Amino acid sequence: MTDTYEVVVVGGGAAGLSAALVLGRARRRTLVVDAGEPRNAPAAHMQGFLTRDGMPPEEFLALGREEIARYGVELVRDRAVDATGGDGGFTVSLAGGRTVRARQLVVATGLKDELPPVPGVAERFGRDVLHCPYCHGWEVRDQAFGVLAATAMSVHQALMVTQWSKDVVLFLHQVREAELTDDDLRRLTAAGVRVVPGEVAGLRIEDDRLTGVRLAEGSVHAREALFVAPRPVPRNDLLRALGAEMTETPFGAYPVIDERGLTTVPGLWAAGNASGFAEQVVNAASRGYRAGAAINGELLFADLDAAVRV
Repeated sequence: MTDTYEVVVVGGGAAGLSAALVLGRARRRTLVVDAGEPRNAPAAHMQGFLTRDGMPPEEFLALGREEIARYGVELVRDRAVDATGGDGGFTVSLAGGRTVRARQLVVATGLKDELPPVPGVAERFGRDVLHCPYCHGWEVRDQAFGVLAATAMSVHQALMVTQWSKDVVLFLHQVREAELTDDDLRRLTAAGVRVVPGEVAGLRIEDDRLTGVRLAEGSVHAREALFVAPRPVPRNDLLRALGAEMTETPFGAYPVIDERGLTTVPGLWAAGNASGFAEQVVNAASRGYRAGAAINGELLFADLDAAVRV
């Protein structure tokens, strides 16, 4: 059987739930398909969201699910594996075997972080191995920081984290010193960042906390927090399947969208990290809200125009 909705939202994170909340309050028959894989799941708390600063991510999402349910929005725990259609309607196939149709489709599937393959990094990620100083810098302020260089662009990360600690070591890892520009070196010196060449082989963990970074040659540098730069992998399969125009960036491929989140395919919208790399939770919620309001307007005027033509 195929169930029909006015809007299907694929992704139950901040962006998807925010769009669904607006649509539910606008009395639109809406379905949220949630695979339950939020990007910030490793983090114990989320930061920088006014009135929600410090809230555990799962608690935030649970409240969001409760709120959309008040307005009749349906939510299913499933994964969207394929989508077809375009202007005039979309058909979405779910992993559980169900097929749903929608007049408008919101893709809020986010992205996943691929971590550097250094032993211990994945296990400590979100605790004392971190990626975003705006998300976690305050909580580890004034500790001994390390920054694991994935590329020469990691210099930027090392410079940024000096706002939260003046004890920062940049581990070049697989980056050669020759790859650093004169400007890089001048800024690192001005910021007081120490540069340590050599490949990182692992982390030293004592009493369930990071105490050091171990190099391949055997030396250990005492550190209490390590910043890394994961490789972002956008979950954009549905957008590609539906023919949305994509733009390649240093952080992955993202859809071309207008200021509301509409892609180049009429009726197909993107929000949250499915629309861009730099969307924090507060930004994702805003993107979802904007898309939800725009979709309601699109549906309203499409119906009015159709009525006029009759």
